[in-house]
Amino acid sequence: MSLQSLPPVNFKSWKELESLSKHKFELNALFNANPKRFQEFSIQNEDILVDFSKNLIDEEVFSQLLKLAEEADLKKSIKSYFEGDKINETEGRAVLHTALRSSENNSATVDGKEVYTDVQSVLTKMKTFADQVNSGERKSYAGKKFTDVVNIGIGGSDLGPQMIVDALAYYQEDIKPHFISNVDGDHVLETLKHLNPETTLFLIVSKSFSTQETLTNANTVRDWFLKSATQADVKDNFVAVSTNISAVEDFGIDTENIFPMYDWVGGRFSLWSAAGLSIAVSVGSGNFQDLLDGAEDMDQHFKTSEFEHNIPVVLALLGIWYNNFLGAESEAIIPYTQYLQKLAPYLQQASMESNGKSVDRAGNKVNYQTGTIVWGEPGTNSQHAFFQLIHQGTKLIPSDFIGFKKSLHGNSKHHDILMANYFAQTEALMKGKSEDEVHAELENQGLSPEEIQNLLPFKVFEGNKPTTSLLIDTLTPKSLGKLVSMYEHKIFVQGVIWNIFSYDQWGVELGKQLAENTLRDIQSDTIENQHDSSTTELLNYYKS
Repeated sequence: MSLQSLPPVNFKSWKELESLSKHKFELNALFNANPKRFQEFSIQNEDILVDFSKNLIDEEVFSQLLKLAEEADLKKSIKSYFEGDKINETEGRAVLHTALRSSENNSATVDGKEVYTDVQSVLTKMKTFADQVNSGERKSYAGKKFTDVVNIGIGGSDLGPQMIVDALAYYQEDIKPHFISNVDGDHVLETLKHLNPETTLFLIVSKSFSTQETLTNANTVRDWFLKSATQADVKDNFVAVSTNISAVEDFGIDTENIFPMYDWVGGRFSLWSAAGLSIAVSVGSGNFQDLLDGAEDMDQHFKTSEFEHNIPVVLALLGIWYNNFLGAESEAIIPYTQYLQKLAPYLQQASMESNGKSVDRAGNKVNYQTGTIVWGEPGTNSQHAFFQLIHQGTKLIPSDFIGFKKSLHGNSKHHDILMANYFAQTEALMKGKSEDEVHAELENQGLSPEEIQNLLPFKVFEGNKPTTSLLIDTLTPKSLGKLVSMYEHKIFVQGVIWNIFSYDQWGVELGKQLAENTLRDIQSDTIENQHDSSTTELLNYYKS
């Protein structure tokens, strides 16, 4: 069963929200009027607390947002999502990355076939491989224990695994991870110059084994490897995650070292699959399983919780409120841990590649905003970078603040300072600083009335800037699994309500096609393809 085409602008709740968006929402006044605002606008699920009370909503807005989800038939769509219906309609595929972390009781079917057995078979193979690499049982062509693992992929075959490996650095085994993605040769060679071919394991992740960037990088890596080894040695140091068996064999990889990918898992949601083999090798099979378990816990919360208590649903609805009714064009992700430095880039792809669509599920041009620009950096670094714009700029930027109650290395002094900033920033963004407060502050500093008058407008903070606080007990593989799964489901909910197909990415294809023409022009004596005058002149300049 495919998703219905239900234009949200026709919903009664949409029209009500348009009317409500004309109201002025003052956060300080809303808190003063309702002492229980935090209790009413927060959700706790096991070790995750989500406080959305500092958002520009009241009870009426929240009620209409929940009605919006109902009118969009979200419950039915969630059922289709988890049961393996082909909701990626333009590609004729199910969307079942959730099945990769499902226990037997929650297994799904694709085309009438139960997938649990296949998923578990691949997962067992992954874990066995990771255990053998980490124990030293599986050795390199030189008979040595591996010291480094290099993931060669791009897009979802790089961003997801790299984000997880960075986030779980505390839990890493002895194998040092590296990632090669950009077709920029400098990127490849900078990585290789620190590696020893006798102790480095290479994982090539490409479903088709034909992606230009990945295959170019893989061939360059193999050429580097063959300066120290022979073609027969490739089978010991190279592994592939792919469905193109013959191409992988031609590369020199043994069929025993090929891990399958599923047609019903999109690349940007594939870290839970064999595409996450670098995760299992880096942090160990047990921690990889904990990551899966955490994701499944959030899957169950999303499937079973009523919408008003459902974390992904609430986050998705808040995003729609800002995007479609209050005119926000972006949202910031601010994790207060350096471990999550790759989270925002990962979510950029997950969200913007999924919901960056301008045609609805009936093939009609939409007349409302979809997709949000996602960006961010860890705190406190970001406070000394772009927070100036959030505090005193002209743009509305709702922000997610992600913090942890406990640090991993146990340095409470550092962690208390870090978290003091986490709490202070959301409070400052909400409260701001009035003219009266600034005047009194400057007066206490001994400034003259004229000096105060000149300086005052520059030091006023309007406040009323919306934030959502996610406070998690500790950064563990399991809590990370929950966090990533939460954002995946947020993306799904928004796509359902916006009436778009979230799981194709045709917009990626055009540039790839044109790049084939421009590459031929670069490599030939003359420019033979038809281009606009700007591109032609740029090509001529590059070749001169």
